Amino acid sequence: MIRSFRALLIRDLKLAARVGGSGVMGLIFFLMIVTLIPFALGPDLNLLSRIGPAILWIAALLATLIGLDRLFQADQEDGSLDLLRLSHAPLEVVVLAKVVAYWLVTGLPLAIAAPFLGLLVALSPEGMLAMVATLLVGTPALTFIGAVGAALTSSLRRGGLILAILVVPFMIPTLIFGVSAANAALGGTIPFATPFLVLVALSLIAAVIGTIGAAAALRSGE
Repeated sequence: MIRSFRALLIRDLKLAARVGGSGVMGLIFFLMIVTLIPFALGPDLNLLSRIGPAILWIAALLATLIGLDRLFQADQEDGSLDLLRLSHAPLEVVVLAKVVAYWLVTGLPLAIAAPFLGLLVALSPEGMLAMVATLLVGTPALTFIGAVGAALTSSLRRGGLILAILVVPFMIPTLIFGVSAANAALGGTIPFATPFLVLVALSLIAAVIGTIGAAAALRSGE
């Protein structure tokens, strides 16, 4: 299973590097949102620093959805998914490899870019470090939750809107605790560790439930 996981992971990373697509688009979308909101709010640096973590987290959530509908749809269209179903590797391993590859292409660049974009919302150095930490442990939860919706809509053309309607409500807890952890690092009333550990737990739970749920959804579409 480890060899199958590694082979699938490398395959999806090579495809993403060759095609470009969701990773680049997600990063550009992330940049656009974080750039436009300060222009709309005006030059009030105190206001920007207070709502900066919320801006970055909402932008990361929306950027994660870019291209998520193609997570399984491309393999469904060219027949690769049928071959993967018939392979010796369990479907859960296939899902896990594809979701990890998608996160490495989309979620990880968002976390790396957070300190640079934090300058646009007047975040302090402590706030930038907190944003990197929360995005690193929180964006996997968004990706695994989105994977279930991607599996359910893999056979639908233009299923992106349906996907967003399905998964965004389940992403709200991750958004809440991600913003709470970042605000706590900026001097909130609760310790940083409390919401941060809850965010870690949400990602671990989403990894288990999302992998099993997405595999079940793909099996139901056979």
